[in-house]
This record gives sequence, structure tokens and C-alpha cells, in this order.
Amino acid sequence: MSKIITIDPVTRIEGHSKITIHLDDNGEVAEAIFHVTQLRGFEKFAEGRPFHEMPSLMARICGICPVSHLVASSKACDMLMSVRIPPTAVKLRRIINLAQIAQSHALSFFYLSSPDLLLGMDSNPAKRNIVGVAKENPELARNGIHLRALGQEIIELLGGKKIHPGWVVAGGISHALSAEHRNHILGKLPEAIKIAESTLLWFTKQLEKFSEEISVFANFPGLFMSLVGDQGELETYDGHLRLADEQGNAIVERLPPAEYKSIIDEAQNPHSYLKSPYYKPLGYPAGMYRVGPLARLHLAKSCGTPKADQAFASFQKLDHKSAFHYHLARLIEILYAFEMIEKLLHSDDILDSHVRAFAEANAHEGFGVSEAPRGTLMHHYKIDDNGLITYADLIIATGHNNLAMNKGITQAAKHYIKSDKLTDGILNRIEAVIRTFDPCLSCSTHAIGQMPLDIQLLSSEGTIIDRVKR
Repeated sequence: MSKIITIDPVTRIEGHSKITIHLDDNGEVAEAIFHVTQLRGFEKFAEGRPFHEMPSLMARICGICPVSHLVASSKACDMLMSVRIPPTAVKLRRIINLAQIAQSHALSFFYLSSPDLLLGMDSNPAKRNIVGVAKENPELARNGIHLRALGQEIIELLGGKKIHPGWVVAGGISHALSAEHRNHILGKLPEAIKIAESTLLWFTKQLEKFSEEISVFANFPGLFMSLVGDQGELETYDGHLRLADEQGNAIVERLPPAEYKSIIDEAQNPHSYLKSPYYKPLGYPAGMYRVGPLARLHLAKSCGTPKADQAFASFQKLDHKSAFHYHLARLIEILYAFEMIEKLLHSDDILDSHVRAFAEANAHEGFGVSEAPRGTLMHHYKIDDNGLITYADLIIATGHNNLAMNKGITQAAKHYIKSDKLTDGILNRIEAVIRTFDPCLSCSTHAIGQMPLDIQLLSSEGTIIDRVKR
């Protein structure tokens, strides 16, 4: 087996990736490895900067979900300032984060995964893309565009820009919501909720076509982690951390988010720049766990909105071990997001002008934890007496899933690869395992349904038997 791994660094996490599949002496798959070849340098960039710059700086990590970093970073800065932000600011932060989750989930489901789900895993790769979806089912394509556009519009109306808004700041938000913008958003939500419901109905009817994929797409026992609310409900902004096994048995219950380092540590592998977080008591790599929409719904007792709770009841009957069900979880969360935004916009104090607490640094350490579209996002900062960053550590949602993604593609490769030849359908299914987790890198490296991938089949001596590149 080859011990040499070639990595070509790029500057963005949403870039190229590679999968290598290693065969044993009997020609059977021994292991598949997912290589992330980007170096994330924001933790070092931050050193020496004033802490109040962190939300805007950290938002630049990602152009797909900048709001997620704004929220987690601002929460860490709130702790550095030792302030309790105004209640209206909390609600508005929740709304913009929910809009981020909705638009990002729509991108993942409709733009990146629906070609497989509508056209089939073995369909012609020249047509297996969003253009092919638009030709085969124009309504499905339009619905995806509509839901994503509304999520982005809400972000723009609140924050001033669709990408990298500077609205979420240390201590709250920069300015209040206007009645005009509130009413505009409320007028658009009923149609979005209706579309989310219809898409859920369509997709649940497709599940029986993918029974084989469900059985081998990262379908194994393991741990799940997310924030949950005080009553165990779905939570995307605050709450406490919960960790449970695939049966729902609690391993960690009601852990304050600021104490996450007591249970989470990170490992580094030579084949990837993406770190591998794990649950400390079980060690590495046994402490593998999953985050994201599948984990959030697996760990929640309810969603907390009427229509999402109806869908949640059906979701609870499924086998949550399969990563294939990330797709369904995303659709339920889109429905939940728009319902919850509607509920929050009807709050009596939503137009209150008191939306920011002002203070200097009053603590030397701050933690910020929230739920990004892809899972639990963690920011940890330390500052000196002048309020300058001396230490920054981030655990990105995609990183939490790193160990599970690697185990998932190994499971799929062992199931589908039966000879020394790779078909496009096999390649697509292995890639589709990664898509279920919706890592940031796969989102930005897709180009009309394709993801830059290099899959190699190696003999036990390290010789390349077959290779497929995109």
C-alpha cells in the first residue's frame, strides 16, 4: 500500500479534494481516504487584531455561510465583553442565522444533490446536473431557486448584503429592523413554507428508490452532537450541547457550550489539512461523531413549529444511522427555518431600537457556539489586556464530520467495488456519500453538478490499477 500522498494546497476550503481507495493483497477494498487539500489559516490571521474586528474578519472564511461565522464569532466577543445582549438582538440574530440555514440547505439539496435524486445515480453524467434537473422537472428547479433566493433576500434585508454582511457585531447587531422590511419578509414566507412542504412530500416518495444507498451511505453506529434547547427542542443559536448514540441514549447531556473543550479534541492526519475532532473519553479515532441536520433532528425531541413537527414525526421512524437521510433532514430544517422566522417576526419587540450592548473587554477568554448549516460551529478566542487577539481556535462544522466521511466512503467503496474497474455510477455514489454531509469544500468545487475528484484504485503494492479524474 502506498505511503506517499500528494497534496496540492489551495487557499480556500471550498476547493479540490481527492479520494484514494486502497486494496489489500486479495484485491478487496481495505480503506478509502478523503483528502482535503486546502490550508485554513484564519486562526493565525486573527492574532494581533482587536477582538471587535473578529466577526467581520471571520465571516470571510466562507462565502457560502458567512452568517454562521458572524454569529459564532459575535457570541465569543459577547463573552469577552461580559455583556448580555438585548432580547431583540437575540431574536434578530436567530432570524438571520435561520435564513442562512435555509438558503444553504436549498443550495445543497436542489443544486448539488437533486440531480442524483431525480435523474438517478447511474444517469448520464452529461445531464446529471442542475440544468438536467431544470429540463426534467422545471418546477423542482424553480422551487430550489426560489427558496435559496428568499433566504439570501432575508439576509440582505437584515444585514445590508447577501454575502459578508457586517450587521451582526460584538454586543448585538448594528441597527434595528424596519417595519417595512419585516412586512416584506412576512409577505414572502407563506409561499416558501408551501414550497418546502411540497418538496418534502416529493422527496419522501423517492426514498424507496434508494434503499441500497441508504443501507451503505455512512450507515453505521456512532455518536451525534448538536445544540438543543432547554426543553430538548431543535436549536440553532443557543441552548446546550447534547451528545448521544444512534439509539438516542445520552452520552453528554446539558453541557454548557463554553465547556466544549472538556469533551472535544482534534487530531491531525498527514493526508489532509482538515482536522479530525473526536470525543475525548473514547479517544481517537473511536470517538468519531456526526453533526449537522441529521444530528440535530436525531437529538431533538421536537422542532417547535407546527408543520416541521409533522414532518419530524415521520423522520423519527427512519434509521438515523444512514447519512443518506441528511437530505430529508435538510428539507425539514428549511420548513422549520421559515416557520420560525415567521414566528419571531411576530414578536412584540421585534422592531425595538435597543439592539446593542456596548462595552470594552472585560474578560480574557471567550467562546461562541452556534449551529451552522453543516453542523455545530465553535469559536474560541483569548485576548491580552489591550483587547488584542493572542489565540484563536475554530472547530468548523465540516471538520466534526471528517472521521465519519472517511468511514462512509470506505463503507460505500467496499460495497460497490467488486473488480478492478470503476464505472461512473460507482464513482458518483462514492462522491454522493460526501455530498450527503454537504461539506463546504464540495459546495464550492461543484461546477454544474461535478466535483473535482481524483479517485485511484491501488494494489497492495501501491500500483495504480485504475484511475478516474474529474
